[in-house]
Amino acid sequence: MTTALQIARSGLDALDQRMKTISNNLANVNTTGFKRDRAAFVTMMYQDPRQAGTASGNGTQYATGLGTGTGVRVAGTERIHAQGSMTQTDNALDLAIEGSGFFAVVMPDGTQAYTRDGSFKLSATGEMVTSAGLRLAEAVAIPEGAQSITIAVDGTVSAVLAGQAAPVEAGQVQLTRFLNPAGLEPKGDNLYVETAASGAPQAGAPGVDGAGNLRQGALEGSNVSTVQELVDMIETQRAYEVNAKVINAADEMSRYVTQNV
Repeated sequence: MTTALQIARSGLDALDQRMKTISNNLANVNTTGFKRDRAAFVTMMYQDPRQAGTASGNGTQYATGLGTGTGVRVAGTERIHAQGSMTQTDNALDLAIEGSGFFAVVMPDGTQAYTRDGSFKLSATGEMVTSAGLRLAEAVAIPEGAQSITIAVDGTVSAVLAGQAAPVEAGQVQLTRFLNPAGLEPKGDNLYVETAASGAPQAGAPGVDGAGNLRQGALEGSNVSTVQELVDMIETQRAYEVNAKVINAADEMSRYVTQNV
């Protein structure tokens, strides 16, 4: 049988995980494109010595059951993909996504990863790459000597070269959507990878089939609300203290029974 000590301990374990989640959210309050996590709790199995509806004698039935919960556990951490605030940078290679979608980049092993961090740079060959040097899945190369770069809301990249009045097209930035973006697996460095839960990637032009638009010269900030996280932290701390008091009370009750009964 599960004791009050074990039940309270499960509460401490779950609340400790929630505090770690809140801490990670606060640590990334200034991380470009970061999406906050939320710990989801579920009850553990119940012990039911008597179920509702069983015979109570003389043709009658118990209207309520007799059950004891065995505690709580963390079912998972849900990522909240709400839009983050926009910060104007006026850097021609900075891109923010207004709406759904991710930038697809190529990892060193050839696989694809996905990010909302649009702080791009130019590589030695003129390709648009992330701060870590990962190029876009649909390579975009800026011609040498480009004096200005324009990226339209639909992802079309054009550059004006020295001595030419008309801009030349350098490629198109595409966005990738998922049926369940919360199912993507975070890998660090602002990157996510596909999982069976996320669904297959659906790549396309920005602004088409539900994909968001691009805003040049801006970056999407974290969607973490410092005030909300602090409130959640205080709430978690108080609940942790209460569970710790339950452990202390259960220990005192057990000691009393041992010494006096």
